[in-house]
Amino acid sequence: MATSNRRNPLGLAVLGLLMESPMHPHAMVATLRERGMDRIFKVTTGSLYDVVRALEKAGWVEARETVRVGARPERTVYQHTEAGREEFARWVDELIRVPAEEYPTFVSAVAYLGALGPDGAVAALRERAGRVRASLEELRRAHREASGQVPRLFVVEAEYAVRIQEAELGWLEEIARDIETGRLAWPDVEPGWIHTPGEPR
Repeated sequence: MATSNRRNPLGLAVLGLLMESPMHPHAMVATLRERGMDRIFKVTTGSLYDVVRALEKAGWVEARETVRVGARPERTVYQHTEAGREEFARWVDELIRVPAEEYPTFVSAVAYLGALGPDGAVAALRERAGRVRASLEELRRAHREASGQVPRLFVVEAEYAVRIQEAELGWLEEIARDIETGRLAWPDVEPGWIHTPGEPR
């Protein structure tokens, strides 16, 4: 059970929120969205309830009380168990120490950039750069606002996200520029054909 829970990063978010205070799932969703964490975790009310149930079954969280606000349905407030606090610390420690094998779809597509031809590749890279630039500005704005309200330690994940997008934007612009100037040579081959290293030409 522990292994399957560790495969779901939303579980990490839930355990992290409960380190701050006991909370019911609706409040968890609202807090994650308010903090912009839905950029990091895929957050829906349904998926979060599923995660909370799985964590409860694993013995990492437990119901603390049931509350009712006005005419709204009763809501269960959850808190960490001792095992949950220990597991959360182990999980964070492992994720920071050990790089995970990740397979981003963008990198998969970049491997076949040649299929677009020089003009198509530049157009696609420039469009992505524009989208990344807009996202980066929003991240910077959110980071500035949060930085004025809480200690830096509590927003380092936003700082990391900004650095990652800055690096991607710089790379996109560099590659597009190198294609345009001819610094990145384009093989003179039949359209749609891509040479794989090691294959005879």
